[in-house]
Amino acid sequence: MDLNELDFNNISEWPLAAKAILIVFGCGLIGFGWYHFITSGQIEQLERAEQQELELRQSFEQKQHQAANLEGYRQQLAKMEETFGAMVSQLPDKTEVAALLVDVSQTGLAAGLEFELFQPSAEANKDFYAELPIRVRVRGRYHAFATFISGLAALPRIVTVHNIEMTGDNKSANANAKAGPMTLAAIVKTYRYLDEFETE
Repeated sequence: MDLNELDFNNISEWPLAAKAILIVFGCGLIGFGWYHFITSGQIEQLERAEQQELELRQSFEQKQHQAANLEGYRQQLAKMEETFGAMVSQLPDKTEVAALLVDVSQTGLAAGLEFELFQPSAEANKDFYAELPIRVRVRGRYHAFATFISGLAALPRIVTVHNIEMTGDNKSANANAKAGPMTLAAIVKTYRYLDEFETE
């Protein structure tokens, strides 16, 4: 039977093979439409839900790990606060800066150095502390410089040394220069704690 002879108004008269082809085509069309308009969207929702489930599972595992180690974190925090408090206690307040400056100068004199310059500069405020740079130039022997730096490190307050420049006398510019008088120029920085009013 020719396809042109098939009457769509009288499908019941079609041969069995033509009916089967029409049914298969109709089923395929319905299946395609069902997948395209309904199932594909549900698959995308399922994939998003699975991804969200994975992220939530990872977040849960991370929080579970943190909760399991909570006591350790608390102990670590307490230790950090204790260390921070000890470090802050090494920063003098306003009333102690003058005494600290005296300590720095006495440390140099005790090492046998002669001060040619001792010039405190203006304070520079940082986050919770103020930095007080002091330009110093001292004259003495090489080993006295080492004693001076060691003495600064041994002070109960925080003192740092920056931009060190050492020069020897022209007369002693030989292999034994360390034995002769030298000049050391540096910036010594001391620090003090800022109170809440100053921080604001």
